[in-house]
Amino acid sequence: MVKVKVCGITNPDDALAAIEYGADALGFIFAPSPRQVDPFEVKKIVSKLPPFITKVGVFVDAEIGEVKGIMRIAGLDLAQLHGNEGPEVCEEFSPKVIKAFNPGTLPRLDELNQYPVAAFLLDKQKGSDVSPEQLWPIARDMSSYGLVILAGALTHENVAAAISIAQPYAVDVASGVEKEPGKKDHPKMKDFIRAAKSAG
Repeated sequence: MVKVKVCGITNPDDALAAIEYGADALGFIFAPSPRQVDPFEVKKIVSKLPPFITKVGVFVDAEIGEVKGIMRIAGLDLAQLHGNEGPEVCEEFSPKVIKAFNPGTLPRLDELNQYPVAAFLLDKQKGSDVSPEQLWPIARDMSSYGLVILAGALTHENVAAAISIAQPYAVDVASGVEKEPGKKDHPKMKDFIRAAKSAG
């Protein structure tokens, strides 16, 4: 069954609802964003979570020491790196690290072997005219080199088709289940998770 990560969590109500609906992982964004959170606030959210839920911190080109410090404070399990971090930075967190790429930053697929990560994440590129559907076969090809998490404009309406084509290990959703940045739409979140799990 495909795993589901709900990203951009900013409050306990959304976190607990995501888990109730069947999410396997929650993402907390520490990079500049409308969904950016404070590590001490995340610590409070994490303290309310049941066991066996994976907590992921999202960072963009942050200092290694800063990332480690935030993960320790907040009680996180994995670092998700969305910037220009190379294999040597991933090594600092290996194996508890996810390296995110978009079509503009993705290296040659055989170079993915250089990254000592738990999984790769493929996201859409801001400002690009590459459609979400064009990501799906790329994600499928990436899976020859490791576990792949598919993101990028996923909703409850397209996630089943995305999974059918991309065959990912997991899917990642943020804006596709929101009322506004940082506030989840619980019916949309429930529908998304149900659709993803059914497709998987």
